[in-house]
Amino acid sequence: MGSKKRAKPSRGKKKARTCTDQALALDYVRAWAHPAPPPEPSMPDAGDGFLPPQAARMACSVGGNVLFELHCHSNHSDGFMSPSALVERAHRNGASNMHIALILVKVLALTDHDTMAGIPEAMSAAHKFGMRIIPGVEISALHSPRNKDIFYLKYICFLLPFPDLVTSPETQLSKREIPGVGDPVHILAYYGMCGPSRFDELDSMLLNIRDRRYLRAKNMLSKLNTLKVPIKWEHVTKIAGEGVAPGRLHIARALVEAGYVDNVREAFNKYLGNDGPAYATGSEPFIETVVQMISRTGGISALAHPWSLKHPVAVIRSLKSAGLDAMEVYRSDGKVDGFSELAEQYGLLKLGGSDFHGKGTKDESDVGAVKLAITTLSSFLKMARPIWCSAMKDILLRFVEEPSTANLGKMIKFGQLANFDGFAPIDSAMDVVNLCLSSWLSYDEMEAVDLEEVRSKLAQSLPAM
Repeated sequence: MGSKKRAKPSRGKKKARTCTDQALALDYVRAWAHPAPPPEPSMPDAGDGFLPPQAARMACSVGGNVLFELHCHSNHSDGFMSPSALVERAHRNGASNMHIALILVKVLALTDHDTMAGIPEAMSAAHKFGMRIIPGVEISALHSPRNKDIFYLKYICFLLPFPDLVTSPETQLSKREIPGVGDPVHILAYYGMCGPSRFDELDSMLLNIRDRRYLRAKNMLSKLNTLKVPIKWEHVTKIAGEGVAPGRLHIARALVEAGYVDNVREAFNKYLGNDGPAYATGSEPFIETVVQMISRTGGISALAHPWSLKHPVAVIRSLKSAGLDAMEVYRSDGKVDGFSELAEQYGLLKLGGSDFHGKGTKDESDVGAVKLAITTLSSFLKMARPIWCSAMKDILLRFVEEPSTANLGKMIKFGQLANFDGFAPIDSAMDVVNLCLSSWLSYDEMEAVDLEEVRSKLAQSLPAM
């Protein structure tokens, strides 16, 4: 007798299973993106809940997808818009899409270059619209060339402020073991509402990068001057703005304003691109150092725009070995050929974002233009939330070691209460805990997260105030 052929699952069953997975993912993402306010017998006042009343009602009533913007810039680096204006634009874009596909811009990661200075302003603006901000940063790094003593020495020098990394086995590379070529690489870091744990260590790294960017910008101006294209330093710093480390985009804008080129694209093509005659490398840390710092401070790491790299496979291989979590694959024009397969090959989560700067050009993708699948967003949150929770606990427990008003201010730097006025309303140690948690978590999250150890240690360590 012939063996019976095993029946293949019907398309209907496969489609039903896919729909079920998507529905579960949507529920999970919406529960995080639209956090419910604490139960009250009546609607609370505007300042009492996690969301303003109008936002809470909208969150409970609207259907459809949830839009995450995971890559955008403000004028705290090389963007053109303030964090508040950027958030408002994202909200307006989502509102305009509601009538078409019920797509809401509910979550925005502000990822300025080498600074997190714009996060508090973005969070304050987002609260008005019932949006969530993911504190982020796009960190400049280098993929180190092989057998180059000078790059090895720079790698070690950059580790010196971080003794734990200097002694870490993962960072003990010999000169012969430094892999690859000298590609400039950008690595995105995503943090929870509490921001990075050990923020001072991360901020020290970012400050070093920004300080050295001034030297890099001056080097590029020197090269432009040699090319008979003089640009004044004061012109560039005025465009960058007070306290903002100048980058290539600021120099490109100066070239446009001086009449040397017609637009920013031409400035990069003619002078400032990676192979341009006025291009200069900076003194960025190596990619291994950056990924390990992101992991150490409670963040998710993702490779930004890998299609711009000269040697993407070598970079991705090195980053994966260092602990990279994800990489950008999606753009507003869809997936970039080959990079989705690379992400699968190296076990990296596939992400994407608009990389919006607000330049106002026709070829720039608008904020919120990259619509990630709901299953992708669910996978991102399921990876990130346990890491963010551990960072939150670490922040609270480290506060126990040195409790003070100043340290509390640092601790809630990225929360809704970043502009609080001291300890006036606080009467006990538990109030300190609840103040921080209410700034970081929704009511449902506070109920779900196990914080007994944190509460117990804080209660024992902090006397009533």
